[in-house]
Amino acid sequence: MSVWVAEEAMRCALRFCSRKFLWQSRFPVKPAATQNSSSLCKRLTHTWDIGRSHSCLAIGLASSVQFYSQGRIHNDEVKEKDLSSAPAESSLSSSTISGQTPRQSPFVAELQKCCSPSDVLDLTCKYAPTIKQISSCLNHMWSTSKKMSDEQLRYERQLMFEHPAFETLLQKAMKSAWLMDNDCLVHSLLSMVNLGVPQQSRVVQTLLQTCQEKMNNFDEKSLSILATCLEKMNDSPSVGALKHGMRLIVEARLPGIQSVLALQTMMRLLGKDVPLDLKKKLERKALSMTGQFSLPNTQYMISTMATMGFYSRPLLEVCSKTITENLHGTPFNILYKVLQSCKELHYRDLNMLTGVSNYIASTLDIWTNKQLLFLLSMFEKFLFCPTALMDAFAEKVVSDPNVLTFKHLLCVLRVYSSLNYDLHHRRETFLDSVSQVLDSYLHKLSAFELLKSVYFLCLLGHFPSAPLEKLLQSSTVEQINSSASKSRNNQQRMLRTVDLCLHLDLCQPLTVPSLGNTESSIPSVNPQLSQGLQTVLGEQADTMLQEMVMVEDFYLIDAVITKPVPNQSDASRCAEKELSPAESSQRIAIVCAPPSGFCYGTSKPRGPLAVKIRHLKILGYTPVLITEQDLRSEEHRTKFLRGLIFPEQHRSNTEGRDPTHELGS
Repeated sequence: MSVWVAEEAMRCALRFCSRKFLWQSRFPVKPAATQNSSSLCKRLTHTWDIGRSHSCLAIGLASSVQFYSQGRIHNDEVKEKDLSSAPAESSLSSSTISGQTPRQSPFVAELQKCCSPSDVLDLTCKYAPTIKQISSCLNHMWSTSKKMSDEQLRYERQLMFEHPAFETLLQKAMKSAWLMDNDCLVHSLLSMVNLGVPQQSRVVQTLLQTCQEKMNNFDEKSLSILATCLEKMNDSPSVGALKHGMRLIVEARLPGIQSVLALQTMMRLLGKDVPLDLKKKLERKALSMTGQFSLPNTQYMISTMATMGFYSRPLLEVCSKTITENLHGTPFNILYKVLQSCKELHYRDLNMLTGVSNYIASTLDIWTNKQLLFLLSMFEKFLFCPTALMDAFAEKVVSDPNVLTFKHLLCVLRVYSSLNYDLHHRRETFLDSVSQVLDSYLHKLSAFELLKSVYFLCLLGHFPSAPLEKLLQSSTVEQINSSASKSRNNQQRMLRTVDLCLHLDLCQPLTVPSLGNTESSIPSVNPQLSQGLQTVLGEQADTMLQEMVMVEDFYLIDAVITKPVPNQSDASRCAEKELSPAESSQRIAIVCAPPSGFCYGTSKPRGPLAVKIRHLKILGYTPVLITEQDLRSEEHRTKFLRGLIFPEQHRSNTEGRDPTHELGS
């Protein structure tokens, strides 16, 4: 008997401490958001040690997971008693008891009229919400908050934390957590997290613990909501325990999941640390449900896979095909998210990229300049040249170039130069338009911004006088040379390229001041290329072949082959002594380029590689581009190189392949 009395006294003491702590504290909110959260933590967080010996639980989720509560009392009778001790119930309570339907409840009707969290809290002072209505209040508080601007949201959130009824509402939510049905429980937790209630506060930790206890009984909807909530929460022991439990539940219930959205939410929660065998199970399950995929499902599936870091080509192909066939009406944020997710997964589908480019070009007027430039930048990251979009946007720039801000201008120059896009008959008009815009910003540009602008224009083969004159001033070059070491090498490379463009494209004397140390280490010889060339040239290799040749102290050529000019007449051969070595021989410059040097899906060189080829032609070389794939096997390598070096002898073997085709000309 004495033991029972002691235990009951301990429970009463714990309950008294908890209630006294929560009822007597208030929410003094300071202007800063961080101070709001800190103050709330101090008021709602209770020591874990008070009732640890009496409330330590072993939560079974298919494996043992321990969670230590913050003094939570596990006694349903005590919980009901605490709830009954709340402020007197209004007419709402009696109407609910008498069997009145929620639709007829004045609380529900008035709740829908609330336009802010403070309005909801005012309503809870007028009516005492039931357990289910507690969740409705929290949900409505969040739904009204997310429609506000950032500034308004900060102000309303401060009012919410200062409102005395907010403390009362959180107290009721904490005490009634175990009595809530699963749907209300997870919705309440999600709303609290979204509203900014500190995640280490006692009320949030109590709801997390209750979710652990009830998780085995959650349906797909409740698990999906909980997964969404956990995705927004910081790592902590309780969040980690719930995530681990959800992984076990998802794996056990995977065969029975029927909802595509529920499956995707589970996949996002599992994250990148999921074992490969479980990822394969999820892939098989998703592929078995592709017949149920709606258009939003396919769009969301790609971003879900990016969140997991899981590359499944069959699943990506299904989704990209559906998206390509249903592009019309797709909003910008979804379209951009799909492209961004594909980039994170290193997945490129030529049909989808072409389809998106054509769709955006055909609906150009409905997109803002900012949206168009975001999409152009994304295409550049794919190394894909969106021909239709770049043509349409160039027309828009020519028609009204002054709509471009400098930031937009820099993006336009970067994309068009990087993708080496040929505007054909619009070229001069377009370049003059962007140069005109650049001139209007010259007085406010930093040295590095000016360098980037001129560098991009030089890549495009355009040399406006005003920006060049300002760039070549000694003071500007000194600023570039004295820049931080982190960006100095990149700036030196760009400045050296501008210098070479002036020297080679314009045939002007060098006007760039000292560039400092621009030396770079020469990489080793490509063994596959060297072996192939030795085989093709045979005994002539010693006299005809040079490997790893540096030109203009800047451009590295993997191999230079010097051979007599083909099809010379006898008269020409007799006069060969009068010709210079350059005129009497052909110099073939073989450049082994990575796949990133070409526009995706083409053999067209891009960016710096395109300029390198242009300058090698000016220097008298016949450039030939090859890739690692061209050297994949010894037999193919020999035939391929022989056809490039001696096309007049082996044209039939190479099926008429023209070396200039490698240059995208």
